[in-house]
Amino acid sequence: MKETIRILLVDDHAIMREGLKRILAPVADMAIVADVGDGHQALALIRQGACDMAVVDISMPAMNGMELIKRIKDEAPAVRVLVLSMHKEDQFAMRALRAGASGYLTKEGASDRLVEAIRKVAGGGMYVSPALAEKMAFELNRHSEKLPHERLSDREFEVLRMIVEDQSVNQIADALSLSAKTISTHKARLMRKMELHSVVELVHYALQHRLFE
Repeated sequence: MKETIRILLVDDHAIMREGLKRILAPVADMAIVADVGDGHQALALIRQGACDMAVVDISMPAMNGMELIKRIKDEAPAVRVLVLSMHKEDQFAMRALRAGASGYLTKEGASDRLVEAIRKVAGGGMYVSPALAEKMAFELNRHSEKLPHERLSDREFEVLRMIVEDQSVNQIADALSLSAKTISTHKARLMRKMELHSVVELVHYALQHRLFE
């Protein structure tokens, strides 16, 4: 008899958590022990040893998915992490895997591949699409200097995405539960790292490199 995989769902959208529970409820070897809407609640449960793996969203207020993954790897390295995100793989997958996740799945493919992905990750493997696996192999063999956007921190990259989506500093601050001053600092740093001088140049760069299609 297979050992039951204890799963923690972490997503700030309650409707998404309910949908995931419906997908996983009939699966005999899986049990959802809890579903929470933010990283702080997730960490509290993980510290109690409540789960074997966490299914984590990337875009969450206060503590985003990247920060949560790093905290899980620091505090409970035995807990496996599968990222389930609305963002396409080429936006955040490599960053999530570098942070410590063991798999990346987009929400649009969740209904078809979620059970397979959970089993693969819980069993000690990694779950990525063939396209992402090819990109990872390319990255391992690449010795050239990093592209400008690859120098950004996870938070700076998230702010970059929201700027390109035409969100104002105040809108980004509200969405990330940070101050407008902090967002302005992140914006200034990412512009400096990328050696760009205006939002127009930033948007042009993102389009040129197809960062957020």
